[in-house]
Amino acid sequence: MRTKRAADWTRSATLPNTPVSFTGVTYQEMLDRARALVPAVAARAGECERLRRLPDDTERDLHRTGLFRMVQPARVGGADLDVGILVDTCAEIARVCPSTAWNLGNLSSHHWMLGYFQPEAQDEIWDTSPDVLIATSLIFPAGRGRKVEGGYEVSGRWPLSSGVDNSDWNMLGFMLRESDDGPPVDQRFALVHRSQYEIIDTWHAVGLSGTGSKDVEIRNLFVPEFRTISARSMNGKPHAGSIVNPSPLFRLPMLALGPYVLSGVMLGCAQGAYEAVVGAARTRNATTTGQPFGASQSVQIKVAEASVRIDTADVLMRRACDHAMTVARAGADAAHADKLRYRRDAFFSARLCLEAVDILMGIAGSSGLYLDGPMQRLFRDAHAANAHVMFSTDVQGALFGQHELGMAGPPPLL
Repeated sequence: MRTKRAADWTRSATLPNTPVSFTGVTYQEMLDRARALVPAVAARAGECERLRRLPDDTERDLHRTGLFRMVQPARVGGADLDVGILVDTCAEIARVCPSTAWNLGNLSSHHWMLGYFQPEAQDEIWDTSPDVLIATSLIFPAGRGRKVEGGYEVSGRWPLSSGVDNSDWNMLGFMLRESDDGPPVDQRFALVHRSQYEIIDTWHAVGLSGTGSKDVEIRNLFVPEFRTISARSMNGKPHAGSIVNPSPLFRLPMLALGPYVLSGVMLGCAQGAYEAVVGAARTRNATTTGQPFGASQSVQIKVAEASVRIDTADVLMRRACDHAMTVARAGADAAHADKLRYRRDAFFSARLCLEAVDILMGIAGSSGLYLDGPMQRLFRDAHAANAHVMFSTDVQGALFGQHELGMAGPPPLL
């Protein structure tokens, strides 16, 4: 089913009437704001799934608290915080609604991403409102482009554009070719206004159903040069936006750290499952014996196994983000080997979270199946989140192993 065209749809009611500056809000203050939203987000988790997008009230809350702008440049009133804030805030929200956390991570990170574009593109959007939301689809092969005078002509149909219903712009990845049948010579992002693409309602999913990750389509659209950027410009070296956004956040290798935009969702799923299942097990009696459920040694061991996986995943995610920020603050370039470790640690920490959720679902037993309980949602959403290519053992693990073994291969986008 195709939705009405973007030009016929207004979102003015969900944006703040007057932009607010969040520059100076500390890391801990932003994390506290996320925690304070948890009860309201939990109450709307079912609505988020039914709508298959972020509820308007939740979007307003995320605007009001500044969470959407936690990694936006300070020059436009963003908090400009360390990249680890994405992991921590998304984990808090994902404990009760992973779909909301997924949208938070994605949509807030696109302010960070825009900071790498030419200043003209940044100003075009943020001069209108620093609260404007931007979706993406990073599926480069879904788009094709060719160089024309003044810019690029781009066509394609992109899947998995999370948060597209809540966004006024989109960053769409495309393969640049010199001829229709020639090999790709670059992978670029095109910044496209909502009025220029069609949203196609394809997102009917078993997990993360509230993310609204629908398809978008454009045909033979001219995109000015300043609204595009090569993906390789996000490798941590000086870029078009460096002059206006000089903070360490905008010296990071963004694509190498891309998994940490969403890895907090996996961590929050596991943490939320642990709280729900272990909390209930403390006062639960076994169905067949009537004895305290927690008295079983098997249950005790499984709780320990889930717990250590969650804690280890937390450590790995924080270590990668902290290391990257330390390198950026020192004014150094991230080493290729470190970029590969960021990706390696991301897929492995996500796997640990998924394993913890599966262990906890086994402990929950039939009580985890009820739709009015949190476990079924956390279980479904953890498996859906783990399907992201950034968490793929086969893809990300192979990149690291290839490097360690000295095997030649196509250079990854890092």
